[in-house]
Amino acid sequence: MTDAPKTPKVDSTLSKGLMILENLVAARTGKGVTELSRELELTKSNTFRLLQTLVTLGYVKHLENKTYAATLKTWQVGRASVENLNLRELAAPEMAYLSEETGETVYLAVLEGLEVIYIDKIDSRKPIQSWNPVGGSAPIHCVGTGKAILAKNYARMRDKLETNLVGFTARTITDIRDYDKEVQTTVEQGYAFDSGEFRDRILSFGAEITLPDGEAIAALGISLPDINLPADGNDRLGHLVRHAADNVSQKLRRL
Repeated sequence: MTDAPKTPKVDSTLSKGLMILENLVAARTGKGVTELSRELELTKSNTFRLLQTLVTLGYVKHLENKTYAATLKTWQVGRASVENLNLRELAAPEMAYLSEETGETVYLAVLEGLEVIYIDKIDSRKPIQSWNPVGGSAPIHCVGTGKAILAKNYARMRDKLETNLVGFTARTITDIRDYDKEVQTTVEQGYAFDSGEFRDRILSFGAEITLPDGEAIAALGISLPDINLPADGNDRLGHLVRHAADNVSQKLRRL
């Protein structure tokens, strides 16, 4: 008979400090010592001491109203861990699925400012196809992958977008009020559609990949010449890429 595996020892001070930090990260406003100690079932003295340590390390700040809030250092650490994730590996099965189902070019793109960068792709198997290289970029507002990310993060990106709606084809949306409507359509249908807004007669469909907090950091996309689009293509391709992107997002939640 084999011995049962031993439960790892947990440092109580560290675990309590992380409990406080997680609580503050999730809060919309600062919290005081009394409120935190009550919610986390800690003594006030212990809560205060741990808060002072977190302030010294730069993860928490003491506000003028005597409450405490998480700093951007917490976000920076989380962001670094996301950047170290191998998104290509995580998304590979979904990209293969989209390629098999459509035969068209499939992209994995990440957000970089007001552009998307293509970090992986599977080429189309059809004689007439769209093409962008791995490492290439495109404006966020006029390709399927970018529009999907933009729609999810629109509240914080709209102001910057307003002065950067550059036209590339006759179909590019260059008025922010028209783009507001486009974002609403994207949200309602569940996927983004580029009707030839970056390159004439090259269509693309995109759906965002999100972190557990809902921020869109990447997107999957299907790109094809308009001549390849079947009669029922919009809904079919849009729903396929939505399903695939959701699967990748679920993998991120389990990490």
